[in-house]
Amino acid sequence: MGGSTPDIPGQKMVGDDLWLLRNQVAGLLDRSNTNFPGAQPVSFAARHKLELQKQDYFVCEKSDGIRCLMYLTTDPGNMGEATFLIDRKNDYYHIQGLHFPKSAERGNAAAFHTDTIFDGELVNDTINDPSSGLKQQLIYLVFDCLVLNGDRLMHQTLDKRIAKFRDIVFNPYEKLYNDTFKEEKQYLPFLVDWKRMERGYGIEHMFKQTLPQLPHGNDGLIFTCRTSPYQFGTDQHILKWKPAEENSIDFRMTLEFPVVEPDSDDEDQSPYPDYSAIPQVKLAVYGGDRGGDIPYGNMFVDVGKWEELKALKEPLNDRIVECSLIESNTWKFMRFRDDKHEANHISTVESVMESIQDMVSEEDLIRASKAIKDEWKKREKETIEMQKAAMARAATNGQMGQARNGSVGMKRKFDGNEETTKGTDGV
Repeated sequence: MGGSTPDIPGQKMVGDDLWLLRNQVAGLLDRSNTNFPGAQPVSFAARHKLELQKQDYFVCEKSDGIRCLMYLTTDPGNMGEATFLIDRKNDYYHIQGLHFPKSAERGNAAAFHTDTIFDGELVNDTINDPSSGLKQQLIYLVFDCLVLNGDRLMHQTLDKRIAKFRDIVFNPYEKLYNDTFKEEKQYLPFLVDWKRMERGYGIEHMFKQTLPQLPHGNDGLIFTCRTSPYQFGTDQHILKWKPAEENSIDFRMTLEFPVVEPDSDDEDQSPYPDYSAIPQVKLAVYGGDRGGDIPYGNMFVDVGKWEELKALKEPLNDRIVECSLIESNTWKFMRFRDDKHEANHISTVESVMESIQDMVSEEDLIRASKAIKDEWKKREKETIEMQKAAMARAATNGQMGQARNGSVGMKRKFDGNEETTKGTDGV
């Protein structure tokens, strides 16, 4: 059961306010530019099965929602709490009515978190309301924490980053709205939760238990390296797996209508486009430093699809569209991606094409999970043994130090300097 893809709520910021917010976020992250800072995954290829064995990875479901960062700050006008969602276009939306308390206790619940940035996804859950039946519930799922009350967490391990969000932010929030002031929960613009993750070898459980029970749409899995720091932009240690039929690329779409030669009796003898015909739909990817948009293929459009697109009565030319591959250089329309300014970068496209060609299936991942688990447990055992050895060395060194300190103390006691002896024993 899954909900539809949501729209971002709130007031879109513009002008000087937008400029200020972008610079505040860049400053908190210690960045020199104000672009969207979110990490971006690479597509899962066959070689990544070995990568999952070599390092600790967590796995979670890939929600079909809107990727957003969340920024908690202080309103300079009234010094109150201010919350913003940041989409991939780097647009900021002011969200009113959210409160993240530092404490959920009555009398202490007014204090709030500030200078804080989360990473997550806005989804529509389909829930069964006893009084009204099935309904949509907007929810923001947090899967990473970059900055917490001004403290940069990007270089800590993923499990520590998530644990700090859960313990310091989510637990007081949950207690406030489920216990202390539960009557206020109905007025929230959306709910907030954290995305549950499993160790990278928990793949079969994800497919057979987690995914079938999701209350929102899902289109794959995300594997994230536990030990890697948070990486702005493309991160080779975040792996996006999709079923082969759902691997897709975001293109810039342009329409080319057939050109008609004028009749001999037309006043204007110039050729003109035939807007009543079905156009060729050209697809391009973003070249970045390689220079502008790069032509990449065509989108299949028959009479039925063209009538469907025209019936939308929306601009079509120069729009970002998500497509899946039918055959070489021919793609099928999936949906518009109005949340994006640009098509996928050519490097992302190359990654997706590798994934499409490798066609790593659900069964392939499940078969790989035993080797992934064996290597994880091997590293875990080695870590425990190293910790035990370090503790043993520390204990030995401590005993030797106490013996040395004791002999010095005895000498000093024989010298009659008892005060110095007590000081030595206390160190």
